[in-house]
Amino acid sequence: MSATTKTAARKALPAELGTVPAHVAIIMDGNGRWAASRGLPRIAGHRAGAMAVRRTIEAALHHGVAWLTLYAFSSENWRRPAGEVNDLTTLLRHYVKSEIAELAAHGVRLRVIGEAARFPDDIQASLGAAERATRANARLNLTIALSYGGRAEIVAAARRAAAAIAAGEIDPAALDEAAFGRLLFTDGMPDPDLIIRTSGEQRLSNFLLWQAAYAELVFLNVLWPDFGAVQFAEALADYASRERRFGARPG
Repeated sequence: MSATTKTAARKALPAELGTVPAHVAIIMDGNGRWAASRGLPRIAGHRAGAMAVRRTIEAALHHGVAWLTLYAFSSENWRRPAGEVNDLTTLLRHYVKSEIAELAAHGVRLRVIGEAARFPDDIQASLGAAERATRANARLNLTIALSYGGRAEIVAAARRAAAAIAAGEIDPAALDEAAFGRLLFTDGMPDPDLIIRTSGEQRLSNFLLWQAAYAELVFLNVLWPDFGAVQFAEALADYASRERRFGARPG
């Protein structure tokens, strides 16, 4: 991270605001609109969005965020035109190969959640290799949601629970929220404290529906390719200014 970026981040997040969320999740939205506003093809927006991912990881490392989850490709994205899907998978292929060494060097552990089996075999192999290569890292847990949908995740978990109950492996009376949570893709991860969405849209779009039960939500009027250290710090400052009560009455 450059000295200028670090200075901007510090200015945007006054030290006295205190609390930094342990887990930040981001709905990265606006690549297409960013490209259209510049008369560029959509793939240009996706490429610029990939650079925003790098800036965001740097910002998370700078602020000491322990978990960062990025909504990179939803299950609904498969419905986009074949050419755009092909461009996205090509960009994903390039990103995994080009960035993994730097992620590892900065102590970042990579995880993938979603239906990665829908991607070509070589991408699946690269993702698996990246997860194995970074498994021992602990400075930042980076989770990429690929071919991910919150409803599909919950349905898959319900199916696993039903199969385990039918097999006598789980007592239905013991299937509480914690036990069900262990059947989700995010098993072993803390729920997000803060969910950020860019582009001005104000919805979750099928992202971490179970896990977002008590997350703080921040919606920013910035397109994802323009997102960086300053916007990340502003979202953290907004989070730090809130009182989280998890359903309890105010004190």
